[in-house]
Amino acid sequence: MLEPAITTFLKKHHLLNVATCKDNLPYCATCFYAFVEQNATFVIATDEKTRHGREALENTHVAGSVALETKLVGKIQGVQFTGIFREANEAEKKAYLKRFPYAIAMNPHLWSIEITYLKFTDNTLGFGKKLEFFASN
Repeated sequence: MLEPAITTFLKKHHLLNVATCKDNLPYCATCFYAFVEQNATFVIATDEKTRHGREALENTHVAGSVALETKLVGKIQGVQFTGIFREANEAEKKAYLKRFPYAIAMNPHLWSIEITYLKFTDNTLGFGKKLEFFASN
C-alpha cells in the first residue's frame, strides 16, 4: 500500500516521464497520466507506433518520474519509479477518461504501468526525506 503522501502527490500532478530501452539505447517521453491508487498503476495514452510505445511493448520493464517544478529546495517533491507496461484494463481506462474527458474524442490507446518500485523524495517533510514503495509479488 502506498503512503498517503505519495498518493496525494501523484493525484495532484498529470505529467510523467517514461523511459524505455532497446538494444541498450535509452529513450524517454512525456505523457499525461491518471493514477489508479487501488492497484498502484499509472494509465497513459500512447500509440504503438511511437518510439516509446514500440520499445515498451518489446521490453515491458520501464522506468519514469513525476516531479514538481520548483527552484525552492524546501519544496522539492518527486517520484522515480520502475514498472511493467501492459494494456490497460477497463477500470484503468475509465479512470483515465474520467481525468481527461476530452480524450474520449481522440479514442486513445490506453496502457498501464504497474508500479514495481517507487521512491518519493519530499523535502516538505524534511530535507532529503524519502519514502519507498515495493510491490508485493
